Amino acid sequence: MTGPNGSLPVSDEQQLASMGYKQELRRKLGVWTDFALGFAFVSPVVGLYSILGAGMFANGPAWVWALLIALTGQILLALVFAELASQYPISGGIYQWSRRLVGARYGWFAGWMYAWTQIITLASVCYFSGFWAAELFGRRPDATEQVVWSIGVLMLVTTVGLLGQNPLKHAVNLGFLAELVASVALGLLLLLFFARNDWSVFFHTLGAQNNWDGSATSGFLAAIAVAGWAFIGFDACSAVSEEVRAPTRQVPRALLLSLIVVGLVIVMNAVATVRAQPDAAGLVRTLTTDPLTPMVRESFGDWVSKPFQAVVVTSFLACALAIQTTATRVLYSLGRDSALPLSGQLRKVTSRQVPRNAVITSTVLGSAILCIGINESAAGTLIAFTSGGYYMTFLLAAGAALYARMRGRWNPDLGAFRLGLWGVIANALALAWVSFETVNIAWRRPELLSPGALWYRQWAVPLIGAVLIVGGVTYMAWKKPHTRGRAMR
Repeated sequence: MTGPNGSLPVSDEQQLASMGYKQELRRKLGVWTDFALGFAFVSPVVGLYSILGAGMFANGPAWVWALLIALTGQILLALVFAELASQYPISGGIYQWSRRLVGARYGWFAGWMYAWTQIITLASVCYFSGFWAAELFGRRPDATEQVVWSIGVLMLVTTVGLLGQNPLKHAVNLGFLAELVASVALGLLLLLFFARNDWSVFFHTLGAQNNWDGSATSGFLAAIAVAGWAFIGFDACSAVSEEVRAPTRQVPRALLLSLIVVGLVIVMNAVATVRAQPDAAGLVRTLTTDPLTPMVRESFGDWVSKPFQAVVVTSFLACALAIQTTATRVLYSLGRDSALPLSGQLRKVTSRQVPRNAVITSTVLGSAILCIGINESAAGTLIAFTSGGYYMTFLLAAGAALYARMRGRWNPDLGAFRLGLWGVIANALALAWVSFETVNIAWRRPELLSPGALWYRQWAVPLIGAVLIVGGVTYMAWKKPHTRGRAMR
């Protein structure tokens, strides 16, 4: 690693100091663990199993093409993020990038949206996890019991996060192994030995357009919106940059590899599950929450139900841990810049080199959000926002990168990962993609909700986004948190 002028070698700690920060977190993670963290966050299990029913309802078997479109768009965005992570290897990812690319005010707002999106995502994944955990123990929970299970999952994840980096590494690696079983092994077995539907099925909607008043276009756009959920979270690799060795080289590799590998696994699994479905037409007619377990039971026998649920629960736990790790590093980064209430507490690091108070804060806020889940329709509203909130922050980051690139405020060629002239094209296409997908996800689609869903559920993404925007602008005008951060270098 070299200094700013490319001449004198510097350590990771010296590089961090050149950007105005002291090394406080333990820098022991290698590229493999960073990749596993991103893999666990994107998670083929969480990414696909949560939306397979909605994807089939939206566009039938042909929804697989929507997955490929979403993956292509996210790879373009990941290329831009890889350039940014290479040049600004600082905890906090999107917050720190936006701050340096555009300015303190813009950066603080991006960090505000990013932090809340992470916490809401943590609550949402724990809510899904609670359902699978209850199923594993033979329970069919009502809304109240599912919240109890979900909070239990969050407490378990928090305990692991507070123990330090080594337990985190082992838990993430265990989740990675569970993903291999629940995703790769299961997908290959279904694809090779239990295919019931011909390959031509992927060129048919099986009547899904009838769910959209006969509009095939509406169904396909809905499928792209649903597919967007499957490919968020690869930015987790950059959020822990201060804990990765040689981050200017390793973080971009981990970031791109985690998205591409997970993306290919998700597409393969989508193909395998659609071909193995005994009643694909039935999934098109009815919006199903869990189409996987009955299919696995029918393909392999009843004996496989509990082992399958166990590996799915393990995958969900690893995903929740990766999300909380990312959220706490964002809170820590904002707190270190005195940019949030109780910043003095959020920036504190324990002897285990863990931002303990940031972990506890994410747990308290996540639990509060989960308690809203006692109202099942409100839980659905929060879950719907997780995807939309992520694309809002992606939009802020991609816009900041293109603005700084075109204005000469950022020279990507100074980083270890460089796209050269292709960088402008990739950045412009990535910005166009996330702009489209942000609007697409926010679009009102009552067809994907339970019958009689209230108006606020139908407008969940723009409503919660508006609340966060108004709250952020109000706090910024009142407390001026963007003026407290240390000078950018």
